[in-house]
Amino acid sequence: MELVLPSAKYKDSFIEAVKEFREDNSFPLMHKRYHEVSLDELERDFEGYVERIRSHERGENLPAGFVPVTEFWLVDGDAYIGTAYVRHVLNENLARIGGHIGYDIRPSKRGKGYGNTILELVLPKAKALGISKALLTCDVTNVASRKIIEKNGGVLEDQVPNPETGVDKLRYWIDIK
Repeated sequence: MELVLPSAKYKDSFIEAVKEFREDNSFPLMHKRYHEVSLDELERDFEGYVERIRSHERGENLPAGFVPVTEFWLVDGDAYIGTAYVRHVLNENLARIGGHIGYDIRPSKRGKGYGNTILELVLPKAKALGISKALLTCDVTNVASRKIIEKNGGVLEDQVPNPETGVDKLRYWIDIK
């Protein structure tokens, strides 16, 4: 099990995970993210998709209002398990409801400890990007994510309304050692 930069090596497993995310309605924003990617594009030009993701860490090809972000994939052999996102800086929206770090675990792998693993492995990556104190957020209804954040040293600062979903966000800080 390791955290790697996105690579064409994981094409088949990643595409299967996208299909799983599309069938899962547990987390609406995650569901939307995986609906926006074209399965045809992934099949046809996965290397182009990977390069576009990798360009985001350089601040290139970002949608308006987005900040540079490095994406890491949790893999086990050739199997894609999930994604961790490290946003290099916080804009106003991220400081309120998004945070520095986010992560997704494919639906078939949830409840098996991978959420804890991905967060544990991404914290040193965030530190290497110059983040010594990371903001993480989760929906107040996402008990699993809350437990993962707390297990990894998250200290609750507050609970804020999320106008995008109507579900409050919990805001945690983790001092990265």
